[in-house]
Amino acid sequence: MTRSFHTHVLDITTGAEETVADITADCEAFLREHAGGRDGLLNLFVPHATAGLAVLETGAGSDTDLLAALRDLLPADDRWRHRHGSPGHGRDHVLPALVPPHATLPVVGGRLVLGTWQSVCLVDTNRDNPHRQVRLSFLAG
Repeated sequence: MTRSFHTHVLDITTGAEETVADITADCEAFLREHAGGRDGLLNLFVPHATAGLAVLETGAGSDTDLLAALRDLLPADDRWRHRHGSPGHGRDHVLPALVPPHATLPVVGGRLVLGTWQSVCLVDTNRDNPHRQVRLSFLAG
């Protein structure tokens, strides 16, 4: 079987508030165009020092709970040594250690394999930069 690799960059505007943005539909659209019914892996990568990717339930409060937990763990105050930007912006640079900037997910028959309530989400607590990119790469086996 011939292996193939396809990649695409999503441009996402997250706004001036902390955000958990569901990008599952974007991932599925990318796979419809490039997977061709094949099995493989979808790799996602956020090339930003202040954003991450999470697989979680959305719409039932888990996305809001995640942001609340991150506020508890990483308060936006003056404790951070990294001090440029908005007050507390240093916490945004610690976020990728807790919410990684990458994910690799299985694709079977050209479709993303997720649990019933799982969604693929961009997590962005940085209010200083509302423009984000997520690179999607599909590698067929």
